[in-house]
Amino acid sequence: MSRPVVKALWGAAALVLVAGCSSGTATGEGPGAAPPASVSATPSSPSAPSAPSSPSAGGRVTVAGTLTEGLKSPWGLAELPGGDLLVSSRDERTITRIDGRTGAKTVLGEVPGVVPGGEGGLLGIAVRDGRVYAYLTAASDNRIVRMRYGGGEGDRLGPPEPVLTGIPKGFVHNGGRIAFGPDGMLYAGTGETGRTGLAQDRKSLGGKILRMTPEGRPAPGNPFPGSVVYSYGHRNVQGLAWDPEGRLWAAEFGQNTWDELNRVEPGRNYGWPRVEGRAGKPGFVDPVAQWPTSEASPSGIAYARGAIWMAGLRGERLWRVPLSGTERSGEPEAFLTGEYGRLRTVLAVGGDGLRLVTSETDTRGTPGPGDDRILRLEVR
Repeated sequence: MSRPVVKALWGAAALVLVAGCSSGTATGEGPGAAPPASVSATPSSPSAPSAPSSPSAGGRVTVAGTLTEGLKSPWGLAELPGGDLLVSSRDERTITRIDGRTGAKTVLGEVPGVVPGGEGGLLGIAVRDGRVYAYLTAASDNRIVRMRYGGGEGDRLGPPEPVLTGIPKGFVHNGGRIAFGPDGMLYAGTGETGRTGLAQDRKSLGGKILRMTPEGRPAPGNPFPGSVVYSYGHRNVQGLAWDPEGRLWAAEFGQNTWDELNRVEPGRNYGWPRVEGRAGKPGFVDPVAQWPTSEASPSGIAYARGAIWMAGLRGERLWRVPLSGTERSGEPEAFLTGEYGRLRTVLAVGGDGLRLVTSETDTRGTPGPGDDRILRLEVR
């Protein structure tokens, strides 16, 4: 089904509620819910050999419906204990609580100090120990803050407390994804803000994956003493996820040729700007998978049922990358191609569920009735 037809159907059924970066050039409950429909994969790109692997356990997704809609510039997504969600708005500077069953929305408040512009604003969020962590663009830098949040129905966000400041900011390539790893440490993906030299400068926080304690100090065991830098040589990291063995995976934008999915190891150099995509050069880590920028422009990723699931902005599709240990076990497959527009964030829930955030209202999409939305997906 073409995207315009899908949008027309969603729009006809929609109950409208309140209220990235392109690399360049459950059940059907909730508003706009649709009956379950199995989604077939489209062949992978020439950059990842085109014959798709045969479907296996966890090899396809079912769109079970829409959890909520009417979101403006949604970016980060985090799950609360009990199954409700928090979603950040890049441009509105707000964090909204989404009822995990009904999709009802409650705006918790505007985060002070956010200065939206270009690809900057209120970006990734994470939840831990009664606090909401947020990666945001401020007047002088990108930074990570945390706010107390009790999680009750009437609770509001507390004032932001700085965790880490001084991350370079720009009109583009601000990174922004944050997540807590299985080791209890906070990880952040940053961008080089268009100043390519920052990615290879280990003294800069730009173009890196950072690892820190929840208070923002360098995490024990980091590869460079006294530094929060975990890996370097990145252009613009947008997705972070861990597999069941605790291995870290990251997605990032290429420039004009290759977008990447990387297996991230401490202290390693991922090549930008000296290489883009697979180069086979000593001293640089090649990606596990790569795509032409027109087919991906990857944002959030999640691990579910033996694969990394990667949201594509410019590519307007959800990629599945099957894994075996640290390698691919098959060829990447694309789902939902062109059906819901730009896709920003994917979150694993339950074990066989995903929540997928669209990104048509980020100034680079073509929003229709109901945009933007959070979709319910089931992995089969």
